[in-house]
Amino acid sequence: MKLKPLMQAMGLALATVAAAQAQVSDGVVKIGVLTDLSGLYSDVAGQGTVVATQMAIDDFIAKEKPSFKVEMVSADHQNKGDIAANKAREWIERDKVDTVTELVTTSAALAVMKIAKEKNRIALVSGAASTRITNEDCNDVTVHWTYDTYAVANGTAKAVVKQGGKKWFFLTADYAFGHSLEKDAGDVVKANGGEVVGSVRHPFPGSDFSSFLLKAQSSGAQIIGLANAGGDTINSIKQAAEFGITEKQSLAGLLMFITDVHSLGLKTTQNMYLTEGFYWDLNDETRAWSKRFFEKHKRMPTMVQAGQYSSVMHYLKAVKAANTDDTTKVMAQMKKTPVNDFFAKNGTIRGDGRMVHDMYLLQVKKPAESKTPWDYYHVRALIPAAEAFQPLSASKCALIKK
Repeated sequence: MKLKPLMQAMGLALATVAAAQAQVSDGVVKIGVLTDLSGLYSDVAGQGTVVATQMAIDDFIAKEKPSFKVEMVSADHQNKGDIAANKAREWIERDKVDTVTELVTTSAALAVMKIAKEKNRIALVSGAASTRITNEDCNDVTVHWTYDTYAVANGTAKAVVKQGGKKWFFLTADYAFGHSLEKDAGDVVKANGGEVVGSVRHPFPGSDFSSFLLKAQSSGAQIIGLANAGGDTINSIKQAAEFGITEKQSLAGLLMFITDVHSLGLKTTQNMYLTEGFYWDLNDETRAWSKRFFEKHKRMPTMVQAGQYSSVMHYLKAVKAANTDDTTKVMAQMKKTPVNDFFAKNGTIRGDGRMVHDMYLLQVKKPAESKTPWDYYHVRALIPAAEAFQPLSASKCALIKK
């Protein structure tokens, strides 16, 4: 080849590479982890989601060898919507963050979703639970990844009613998540032949549940449904045991995590049903990833932390495949690509932003049944994705055409 054609070919190749790299703004994809680092949900999400995000970044770089850099920033939203919204806006405007992720606590998630839509950035929700995220408040830049109140209520409430727990009373956290969980669980109870005899709402976060538990005790209900999470659930269960309530009535933790069981112990939580999207001891793949996580965080992962890794990895792969960090193009790539990893098999992102995947009905082991640390659950049933999440036919999302 003559020198001039060779140089022209080399110049074209270099220009092509430069153009490809230029598709990712500034050559950097920046991920913001906005979570509860110090409060009620810090065990459920918190620093563990920061660890999971860094694991996803490191694994993506090692396996995919992208042409762009990947960076992470993190902050504590203190479970307050205004703090979450202000931080998300600051990150996007000043620090050029491409996606704001995790967002445990529904109030924080809903606030950040509005900023993400306004600024045309992607929001990846792992920790928040309310079905409002993909119903009344849905938008085209948000993906709700790990679970929601419909999925956990559908699994647990149905199982408890089938076991004979027909009469329910709800102890509910007084904000969007609690209201959503109570409604979804109550609908399942009634649809399966049960009855809701009453409910009471407690402040979020709460510490003294005595007056609320006494109302539940006097209601005549067989089941006290705990429509709360994290520290509120732990304190509710502890105080119910102290008052002797659990001697005659059963508790149903409608949103419990493995960290809650770990804090309370198997003696207190044995035989309780719960529904999760992930358990570390499901199979070889979940065990391998969870072992790596444990080495870094010294605790087994919750479904929120596992879901956080999965969502970030899926996002980064979509950026590489689309060869851009443009929000519209990346969202399109994410939605057309099935989710297949240790967290979900054949998961799909629907038009309402809901990532649908299998869920698991679990039952807490008795102390004598647990053979190793964190060996806490019997897997009682796999709930197929099509059954686990609210059907699109019932959606209130404006993006879904009826």
